[in-house]
Amino acid sequence: MDLKVEDFIKLRNIIYNKAGLIFEPKKIYFVKKRVEKRLDALSIKNISEYNNYLSFNDRDGKELQELLNLLTTNETYFFREVNQLEIFIDHCLPEVIKKKKEKGNKKIRIWSAGCSSGEEPYTIAIMLLEKFKNKNEWNFEIIATDIDTEILKKAERALYNDRSLRNVSDDLLRRYFVKTPEGYQLRMIAKKMVKFKYLNLFDNQKMRMMRGIDFIFCRNVLIYFNDNSRKEVVANFYDSLHPGGFIYLGYSESVSRINSAFKIRKLGGGIVHQKPEI
Repeated sequence: MDLKVEDFIKLRNIIYNKAGLIFEPKKIYFVKKRVEKRLDALSIKNISEYNNYLSFNDRDGKELQELLNLLTTNETYFFREVNQLEIFIDHCLPEVIKKKKEKGNKKIRIWSAGCSSGEEPYTIAIMLLEKFKNKNEWNFEIIATDIDTEILKKAERALYNDRSLRNVSDDLLRRYFVKTPEGYQLRMIAKKMVKFKYLNLFDNQKMRMMRGIDFIFCRNVLIYFNDNSRKEVVANFYDSLHPGGFIYLGYSESVSRINSAFKIRKLGGGIVHQKPEI
């Protein structure tokens, strides 16, 4: 199947307008191979017809969702970019907790945006369980969202292979996972701390519903957006955060280049971005 440049651009624009994701021309082969699967499933002859189908017949967005499930990559693992996680647990979290104590507020809300198959939010859950032995001391709410409906099902199942667990110590592996013939099953004590939900980060209406968050993790997600959509998403993140809340992006991403409203701080030997307090 040939993928003409004009058809690729039209398809790319459809995806961008609906989901904010951008695919550069160098990704044309990647896109082509995944679209071919949808053409076969729908018995559609070519990309031009498929673009028309997405534009005029996919009123409920189900076909676009099928395509997005194929196009979004989900390479992740437990304790990824662990230095950043250690800064969160050892420096940022105690600071927020101190302020919450002063107000008599015991609830901490953490959002893993673009959570993929669940390794990041479950890592956070394990770290919180390790730090706070008294589980009733604080009410931690971990919200994990993604645009890929199939990967969310996998995350909710919480069954992982050796590759996903390569950075997990033997001690943590014994305490938080059960080995089964299918892989390693996360124990309920950590699993129940995370609530998964579908969310398109480019959906401003749904993003406005995400409020009162203390920590946002959106690591290695904004690389799929262009400058305009990145600015829009980060502006929504800013509104989602409590004053004094923190946001964490991937090492190759920078909040300050996207939104200068965040305060840059050095904590634990790293750079963090914080929403200024009123």
